[in-house]
Amino acid sequence: MAVMSYAAAAAASLSDAMRRDAAIVALGEDVGRGGIFGQYRGLQDSFGAERVIDTPISEATIMGAAVGMALTGLKPVIELRVIDFALCAMDEIINQAAKNRFMFGGQGRVPAVIRMPIGIWSASAAQHSQSLEGWFAHVPGLVVVAPSTPQDNYGLLQSALASGDPVTYFEHKELWALEGEVDPAAVIPLGKAAIRRAGKDLSIISWSKAVHWSLEAAEALAKDGIDAEVIDLRTLWPWDREAVFASAAKTGRVLVAHEAIQVAGFGAEIAATLAEAGNVRVARLGGLRAPVGYAPVLEAETRVTPARIAAKARALLAR
Repeated sequence: MAVMSYAAAAAASLSDAMRRDAAIVALGEDVGRGGIFGQYRGLQDSFGAERVIDTPISEATIMGAAVGMALTGLKPVIELRVIDFALCAMDEIINQAAKNRFMFGGQGRVPAVIRMPIGIWSASAAQHSQSLEGWFAHVPGLVVVAPSTPQDNYGLLQSALASGDPVTYFEHKELWALEGEVDPAAVIPLGKAAIRRAGKDLSIISWSKAVHWSLEAAEALAKDGIDAEVIDLRTLWPWDREAVFASAAKTGRVLVAHEAIQVAGFGAEIAATLAEAGNVRVARLGGLRAPVGYAPVLEAETRVTPARIAAKARALLAR
């Protein structure tokens, strides 16, 4: 076990995988100097510019080149810097990477990991603060991953690289400095949620940075005698229905909390699935359907916070 930051865990995971598999390459803007968050630190020194490839500022070009690499036997890790910039590469992700295996009868596969950091990035305004993971969960052919801890960022990246399919990999822009213990031997499969806090009165389902807010909310609720369980999905597609339904059966009330805009967010999929099954009260909490403001007072209005999660939980319990 070693204590690492969320960014260092990602760099260590990719480094370990590249040592084992010469087919893995990384490409994107600024990866040669370690990435803008340090998530590639030291990799070009270790593996050279042929495997850690700096690219022009063109997300469509980066993603298009990566699809070609994957179809010819490589396993690219694609750095799109932040989710907001990935919108320039949507055709390559959705029409090419996601659909290739199906359109050509399995003759080609795109074993790529597409890294697109999500979330509000303080004082970075509307074009650098989006959480669009729900868009990609809607697309057949894509795996959707959202780690919340350094351990998960190490382990889930290993599983993503081994999956053989295109994985959209959503790290949070404000989790890079988060530190925690990392066991490189721990296997974290795709599609398996984690119970971050056991409880009996209410289930809070979340992912990414919102998991930490949910845990803070659960501690605040505990002061009122409310015992909340917090489930970290870790993977949005496939999502762990078994864990969510087991928690729902125990508590009878489920709140889905995420940073992404609430309207049409992935929380709606979970809530609808639970509602169709019946016998559970469901609520959801997400961001406002508004661009994130640059001014701190405007930015604060769009944030999901522990206090807002706790308030929504109390309202659900009162129903």
